[in-house]
This record gives sequence, structure tokens and C-alpha cells, in this order.
Amino acid sequence: MGSRLAFACVVVLGTAPYAPAGEQPLRVCMLSGAWEYESHKSLPILKEFLEKNYGARCTIVQAERKQGDNVPGMEALDDADVMVVFMRRQRLKGEQLERFKAWCEKGKPIVGIRTASHAVQTWLDFDKLVLGGNYRGHYGKGTCTVTLTDEGKKHPILKGVEPFESRGSLYKNTGLKATNILMFGEAGGHHEPVAWTHTYKGGRIFYTSLGHQGDFKNEHFLRLLANAIFWVAEREPGKAPK
Repeated sequence: MGSRLAFACVVVLGTAPYAPAGEQPLRVCMLSGAWEYESHKSLPILKEFLEKNYGARCTIVQAERKQGDNVPGMEALDDADVMVVFMRRQRLKGEQLERFKAWCEKGKPIVGIRTASHAVQTWLDFDKLVLGGNYRGHYGKGTCTVTLTDEGKKHPILKGVEPFESRGSLYKNTGLKATNILMFGEAGGHHEPVAWTHTYKGGRIFYTSLGHQGDFKNEHFLRLLANAIFWVAEREPGKAPK
């Protein structure tokens, strides 16, 4: 198929158990371009989870290639309620970069997954400025134990989420800008924040440095992301706005 494979997947759901007739399902646009973590395989798992359990409408927009400069289909953001970012070092430019920045500057809801901290090589400030992070690499291959903070245990994003083991390496994020840390990860004696909330231009932001392929096989991780997607949108999970 080659490294220049591109695809865009648009899924529009009919009436689902959690989206009664006449109510608008949550519209989620997922930007995929983290080849190292096979986001093109992982995000469809999240899409299916949201469709089946929450009646969301999902669009997956796939980057053309690894660390490329083209993510065709980004105009799907125009009709979305939430942007999910799972890209790595994409060199967005021109209209695509401006569309991405415009979403952020308008204070719209964002959920960032793992390499979202360095999703856009041409706008690395996205990490600290928008996500509230402080990405400084990782500790190398290995698993990490994920625990909930006291504040996290009370937060809607962690409703139904239990501590679990992540198969991905632990990211370095000590000294991050965001202060509402929901989860920590421990590996090899290192202790780092792995999930937090932030606000930018008045919009709700959630980021997690978790997101290894194996994490998407864990229902607690999928529930974490689903809760976060609805939380940033200021919606109850599965319920349309009044």
C-alpha cells in the first residue's frame, strides 16, 4: 500500500439508544497521523466504542504519510463539536495549519492523545499553549502503572475508570502548565502526570500521554477517552444538548 496511503472515514449514525430521535448526536472529528502508534487502527476502535455506546457521529481524517505535510479532509472540522488529535510531527501548512489553529483560537473543545503533544511540527507551541503540557521525551520502552489522583477520582472524566497497566513508555511531562492532574503513571521509579485538563481561550481541553496500541484494547482507557470527549463538549455522555 505504501507510506503515501491516505484515507478518510466518515461515519454517520442513525438513531442510537443514547441519542433519541430529534436530538443531535455529538459530532467528533478525529485527526489521525501517529504512524508509530498506528492511530489508523486505534482510532477506529475508539470510533466504534463511541458509536455503539454513546450514539456519537464520528469522522476520522487520516494524514497522508508519516511526518508529512498533508492531512486531506480537514474541512470535516467545520461540522464537528469536538476535535480529537492523535497525530505525530505532521508538518501542516497553509490552509490546513490555519484551520487547525483557528479551531484552537476559537476556544473549541479538544482531546489530545499521546503524540498530540508533538502533533504539529510546524506549531510545537500547541503542547504548552493549548494542551497545557510540557513534553520532554520519554523514559524508553516498557509498561507503566496508571493511578488516579484524589481530584481525579471525583472528576466526571474518570467515572467508571479504574487504575490499569499501560503498555506504552512513560512520557516526561513534569512541570506542565496545567494544574488539574487526573492521573499519574509510574515506571522504573519515575512518576509523571499522564492525564489532565486545561482551558484555552475559554475552551475545555483534555490530554493524556497514554495511547499505545494495547491501551485501546482496555475498556477503562476507552471509557476515559469517551468521558473526556463529552466533558470537553460540556455534554453528558450520550445525551444531546437541550
